[in-house]
Amino acid sequence: LSSPFCLLHTTCLMFVFLSTGPTVSGLLVKGEVGQNITVPCFYRVRTENDITSMCWGRDACPPSKCSRPIIWTDGWKVTEQYHTKYVLEGDLLKGNVSLTILNAQETDSGTYCCRVEIPGWFNDKTTNLQVVVERGVGLN
Repeated sequence: LSSPFCLLHTTCLMFVFLSTGPTVSGLLVKGEVGQNITVPCFYRVRTENDITSMCWGRDACPPSKCSRPIIWTDGWKVTEQYHTKYVLEGDLLKGNVSLTILNAQETDSGTYCCRVEIPGWFNDKTTNLQVVVERGVGLN
């Protein structure tokens, strides 16, 4: 739990990010309507050879690829982006493939899949994250 990259380890039980913005606890990301919400996803990059393709999709991760794809990268840059409200602002070359949802709305709530494509059979790193976007206090 001492590392901000505990999502990489299956033994990590909880990841807590404290700020005045969106919060992450376990595999749950909560934010408010109108905020930019960052959904964390990381993989280890030690050398240039570790850089690999990945995708984000809505719904749980299927056996391969991403359902309802949002963004694809080749590891170096975004190669497909299906809507301008989803961006990758992290350093791709260092394995930060966290998804930022711009001006989040309640309709952005749901399950998101981060799939990092690791060469070989059944080696992909998949993470399903639940996003909850709520109206802030006084925004009825």
